[in-house]
Amino acid sequence: MTSISSPYPFELPAEDRGSSPHTGYTRAHWEAAADGLLHAAWKWATPGRALLDLPGRPSRSGVRSDGLEGYARTFLAAAFRVAGADGKDPHNWLERYADGLGAGTRTAGRDDAESWPLILDHTVFGQPMVESASVAIGLRLTRPWLWDRLDPGTQDRTEEWLRGALRHTPAPNNWYLFPHSVAGFLESVGRGDAETARARQRALDLLEVWYRGEGWYADGDGRAFDHYNGWALHLYPVLDAYLSGDTELATRYGARLSEHLESFSLMFGADGAPLHFGRSLTYRFAAAAAVGMGAVSGHTPLAPGVSRRLISGSLRYFLERGAAADDGLLSLGWHGPHDATLQVYSGPASPYWASKAFVALLAPAEHPLWAATEEPAPSEGADRVLSLPSPGLLVQSTQADGIVRLHNHGSDHARPHEGDSAALSDPHYARLAYSTVTGPTAVENAPDNHLSVRVAGIRSSRFRIHPMGAGHEGDWGWAASWHCPVFPEGSPTMPGLRVESVTVVRGRYELRVHRVLGAPAGSLAEQTGWATDPGGEVRSALHGLHGWAEQEEVRAPQGTAFTRWAVLPRLAAEVEGTVVLVALACLTAGPEAAPLASAVSGVDVDGGTVTVRWTDDGATTRIGFAPLEVTHTR
Repeated sequence: MTSISSPYPFELPAEDRGSSPHTGYTRAHWEAAADGLLHAAWKWATPGRALLDLPGRPSRSGVRSDGLEGYARTFLAAAFRVAGADGKDPHNWLERYADGLGAGTRTAGRDDAESWPLILDHTVFGQPMVESASVAIGLRLTRPWLWDRLDPGTQDRTEEWLRGALRHTPAPNNWYLFPHSVAGFLESVGRGDAETARARQRALDLLEVWYRGEGWYADGDGRAFDHYNGWALHLYPVLDAYLSGDTELATRYGARLSEHLESFSLMFGADGAPLHFGRSLTYRFAAAAAVGMGAVSGHTPLAPGVSRRLISGSLRYFLERGAAADDGLLSLGWHGPHDATLQVYSGPASPYWASKAFVALLAPAEHPLWAATEEPAPSEGADRVLSLPSPGLLVQSTQADGIVRLHNHGSDHARPHEGDSAALSDPHYARLAYSTVTGPTAVENAPDNHLSVRVAGIRSSRFRIHPMGAGHEGDWGWAASWHCPVFPEGSPTMPGLRVESVTVVRGRYELRVHRVLGAPAGSLAEQTGWATDPGGEVRSALHGLHGWAEQEEVRAPQGTAFTRWAVLPRLAAEVEGTVVLVALACLTAGPEAAPLASAVSGVDVDGGTVTVRWTDDGATTRIGFAPLEVTHTR
């Protein structure tokens, strides 16, 4: 029996292409992957086993907090692994975590080699609150084999440490689910009280505020829609209801998860990659956690074979592309190390939130998730277009190359209390489009998929995004938004300057239409396309249809998460007052297609109305800005 050849130093079982024709992965591969990752991480444990001090640059929270993070996040993987095996623990993982629990809580808060840091407000020293949720869930999952065997003193000290999450203020987003998870564990072991009840109710009340429809939550009071939906905002309440047996909560949050998976399941490419979009992307295959949770809980619209195709495809995608370094540790990055993917809170153990994907192991071997034959992922079927008006997103997938693209007209990660600022503009939210095969360029390089207005030579950024609508029908769809361009120098905004943007997609084509209003004299508008490796299989094209005067190729020497060095097409035109600009973009890895110039047979612009005629079938797309109206007729 041969193992799968891979760039990481732990073996997986032989492929099973009979039951898993798409990935070759089975439940045994998931167990082996969990064990391999845990073995590598535990080489860096402190003598008392309370901290896993993984090598690498520390996060802003400091080395001791990072060591707790290593313990907590790997504990989550071990807990899913052992609980899914009904307590069988061939590598004695739980013994190690039990020892670490005793050492870490014995003198919590002391500045020594083993003691865990105390949990305080998110503004002071908040990261331990994040890790408290993983500790609590790990203990809840493994209660018969770990918690129930602890001496009363260790149990009491653990409770006291965990209660710090209930007594301090979380960050104003998914963090409220951390004390919720702690409270759920304490109540499950008979240690609930008014304090735990308040923490749980507060989190559930906020979920109602943040739920925006179509299965999507905002991550806080703003408009941040990203992978936190799956690996936090859906995962925690559904897992809690599943473990508690609370049918009322399971029905409420399970229905939302199922609806979320209707759209989210399309956001994995045929190669298994999730969309490279939003923050904390170093969590990698945690993006599949919602799919696994849906299958385990039964709250999913997906056939079991489709669910396994998605989760195993994602796991395999990263393992085969160097996510685990030569020493077996998950690196800080996407494929391998990549600084631009990271946030300031990322530390050496941060990638181990990927452990959330192992929630799939809660399904036993005979569960349909593992027993059914793999079926194709949604992106492997016919070309698809899906609009999501609530989050303001438009999803486009093409069967010929398996690429999925996300056109962003609603997610911006701007907090309601913040003023518009170019310094706060994040490449992982601010761009017009993202995909499963490309990443955004670095801040210091030319921005990809961006419409900027240059005033006095200073290029604008996109920060706060205001959705204007979205829709789809059959093989085409659209989404629209507006934003006030913000500038890094001088006045942050220009009076009256505004950009309205509409994306219309069909097949591999992206019609990008912008109306610039209030542009000062001497302004220059620029539109860029996708950033790709100039010698790679994935190709980017951009063609001006109306209003654009110049075209060039620009470089991004810092590359993206997918390539060390990238190039991107750029259009430019002088603008003043109100101007309508029309372009056609394309990202493809399929067979050579006809040039973009021949895809459209005619373009008419009459005031605020744009009419585009397509060559292949004679269809007509019409976009009106005042009021907004988008139609497509054959």
